[in-house]
Amino acid sequence: MRADSVDVAVVGAGVVGLAVARALRERGASVVVCERTGIGSGQSGIQPGGVRRQWGTATGCRLATESFAFWREAQSLLESPVELRFRECGYLFVAHSERMLGRLRANVAIQNAEGVPSLIVDPPQAANLVPGLRTETLSGAAWCAEDGYFDRPQAVVEAFARGADVLLGEVTELRRGAGGWEVLSGSGALSAATVVLAAGVASAPLAAQHGITLPLEREERHLFLSTPIAECLVEPLVVSVERSFAAKHLADGRVLASDLAATGDAAAGAPRWRARVREGIRELLPILEYVDFPILASGAYDVTPDRQPILGPIGDGLHVAAGFSGHGFMIAPAVARIVADAVEGRLDPILDVLDLARFEEERLVPEPQVV
Repeated sequence: MRADSVDVAVVGAGVVGLAVARALRERGASVVVCERTGIGSGQSGIQPGGVRRQWGTATGCRLATESFAFWREAQSLLESPVELRFRECGYLFVAHSERMLGRLRANVAIQNAEGVPSLIVDPPQAANLVPGLRTETLSGAAWCAEDGYFDRPQAVVEAFARGADVLLGEVTELRRGAGGWEVLSGSGALSAATVVLAAGVASAPLAAQHGITLPLEREERHLFLSTPIAECLVEPLVVSVERSFAAKHLADGRVLASDLAATGDAAAGAPRWRARVREGIRELLPILEYVDFPILASGAYDVTPDRQPILGPIGDGLHVAAGFSGHGFMIAPAVARIVADAVEGRLDPILDVLDLARFEEERLVPEPQVV
């Protein structure tokens, strides 16, 4: 039977909230995860499981590198009835101009300083890395062979949930009490010494109840998927920011392709987005010319003004982990460790960078490598 009072209530059962809850349970804390609809029912349930360390800030690289060490050992660290296979297939970020190539060079310099084995390649080298890649319009590219993805990303989310005490019902109110917090939801009331808000944009109205403004916005995102194809056509992920295009072949046989600029209503925008994907295929990956993309998968990023997450304490016994701009899965292990440390009173130096106060104090750390 669930206790009426716990050490920590985590709001949100996406991969970040579940990872935080797991880290706290491993340290002996009693934890309940409060979730509106179900485990991984938001963005965590549709994300393709990509894991990369090619970021444009030292902060992003550090979070990704710590998480990468976990992901490489996920099969032994997480309990799952299915294999949690991480494929190091490589990510290729291409440049069509000297200006973009310069930006990629600057990113690689930051990455290398943080121990990420990325490098700049010329067009012929890029063609060798990605068979079938057309390079006539390329100036060069950035490559990291260790970037990759999970065959079954939703199984990873479910593995983080194993052993979790999940309370279904939308959290409607947080009340400050003498000994902590009262969490009110559709399933009743729960007392907790500490609350961690990890519910994406839904974290903002709960924080606002106590005069705390979280600058989180919902940003619609869309991608196309093919029906399964037996022959692997594109193994590395290919990204062209300048053409708003990305594509790769997933382990289940489906090809993923995206218009990175796709925003707005799916019904109205789908024909335009599909046309832009076709343009990217013709220019870069003609091997995909005859692949059909009948499935449009839509989701949303929770974004901040600098496209970096907000982490750490925001009040007495109140913490936040939100604003991941679509890369919460990639850095969830590091975030879980950092937030669990903060709940126990140990503040990681990275919280001096990703704290809420940075917005008011104009200490933004813009991440240029969000796709």
